[in-house]
Amino acid sequence: MSEEVQISTILEAILFSAGRSMSVVELMEQTGKTHSEVSGALENLKNTIRRRKDSALQLTEVSSRWIFEVRPNLSIHLPEALRPDVPSRLLPAAALIAYHQPMRQAQLVDMLGQRAYDHVRDLAQLGFIDRRRDGLSRRLTTTRRFAEYFGCPEVEYRAVRLWFRAEASKAGLTSAELAASLSDEQMTIEEFSEQPSEQALALEAVHDEE
Repeated sequence: MSEEVQISTILEAILFSAGRSMSVVELMEQTGKTHSEVSGALENLKNTIRRRKDSALQLTEVSSRWIFEVRPNLSIHLPEALRPDVPSRLLPAAALIAYHQPMRQAQLVDMLGQRAYDHVRDLAQLGFIDRRRDGLSRRLTTTRRFAEYFGCPEVEYRAVRLWFRAEASKAGLTSAELAASLSDEQMTIEEFSEQPSEQALALEAVHDEE
């Protein structure tokens, strides 16, 4: 058995046991291997699992984090109690990102306040959004997992945006009103602005999460 296969086996055991997404850095710390060794072994493991006949699981990379999840075509067969749940406190942020994507994180901060940072981090860890550095801020978009969870017939983020806007339009709601309607608490949500405020951009400089 080669060294790479041995690392792949160890990574499979770690990810399966963790039951959550993990970054390459975390896996490096767990295994004592280099970045290139872990990255290569993850790709090898992903391909190996894809080739397994009748496998219920797939290895997925979302926002530079790796996680085992049930294959999408099998998720409808899971009992409701076993399906991944999104905390209600995250729904307003999820709706705003879907409606305005690609959305700058600073724009979300203007709408939700500083709680947006925690919500973005939690949604990324759940695998529902992708966040990438974009100048002084981050660029937020939804993922395939987001589309599948919320029942959107499309997975490409631009198509998801159109679908979300159509649903909001049917209800006669702006994005802020839609987000407020999903909250489990009374909250004030500012309307969307194309240009982030200087205050929000300044906050980005001190909230470098990665």
